Amino acid sequence: MALTAHRKENGTQSAVAPPGRGGVRRRTRPDPAARSRGGQRFLLLGLVMASVYSLFPVYWLIIAATKDRVGLYQSNGLWFSGWHLWDNLQQVFTYEDGIFLRWTANSFLYAGVGSLGGTLIALATGYGLARFDFPGRGVVFAAAVGGLLIPIALLTLPLYLLFSAIGMVDTPWAMLIPCLINPFSVYLAKVYTEATIPFELLEAARIDGAGELRIFFSIVLRMMTTGGATVFLLAFVNTWNAFFLPLTVLRGEENWTLNLGLYNWSGKRLESGIDVTSLVLTGALLSIIPMAIMMVAMRRYWRSGVTLGALK
Repeated sequence: MALTAHRKENGTQSAVAPPGRGGVRRRTRPDPAARSRGGQRFLLLGLVMASVYSLFPVYWLIIAATKDRVGLYQSNGLWFSGWHLWDNLQQVFTYEDGIFLRWTANSFLYAGVGSLGGTLIALATGYGLARFDFPGRGVVFAAAVGGLLIPIALLTLPLYLLFSAIGMVDTPWAMLIPCLINPFSVYLAKVYTEATIPFELLEAARIDGAGELRIFFSIVLRMMTTGGATVFLLAFVNTWNAFFLPLTVLRGEENWTLNLGLYNWSGKRLESGIDVTSLVLTGALLSIIPMAIMMVAMRRYWRSGVTLGALK
């Protein structure tokens, strides 16, 4: 007699032998839906743990920025001890004649202007490497990929010697010029161009009489919104968090970046009756706000770029 299968409540199947063979029960494979739910729970747990690991330093920084000197050193580091955030903010903005605001403006200049110019250059270069055939294209792309293998720290000393020879040390150009050239941005732009810009569209534009500059600014840039936003955001974050390059090429406090200025403050334990440690923590909290705003602002460009690609 054939085996009779029946479904149990837990989503698995059991096979029951006929009475003459001892009634041995044999379990089959679990339901694929149950295994899928188990994998989803495991993935969700991993995402929650990664989120907690990433957000915990921000949580600690918020707690520390609300404390005065006594609470910072004598209270629980993971919970509030009074509310002195407004006093700390006032000291940050007024300490050393408001030099913190100057450092913030410098960081916006280097990260904003440098990243915008670097993004435009990277998109143009990636578009040229992906859609134009010219002698030496493979060599140029190999040089760009090879540039990814060189750490920026190894380039800092040669850049300092170069800028020192031409008189650009301790000037904004010493930070802006290196931001304009980024091999990784060129690589991303080339890959994205190959995936989103069809040859047929470019040929149709040329047949209609459009020049190469008009094609690039009117068609290519609009279709590369998502890639351009990604390149700009990565370059902005990288320049905003830069430390070793400004430490080497910038000397005067008036040209320092925000990170370099906070590092200088951290070397002053206590000065003129003001707890500089509280200023450093409060300034560090303020320094992450522009990057958070940039992440939220770039989100709509990613959404519009994805929608444009779907329509095409």
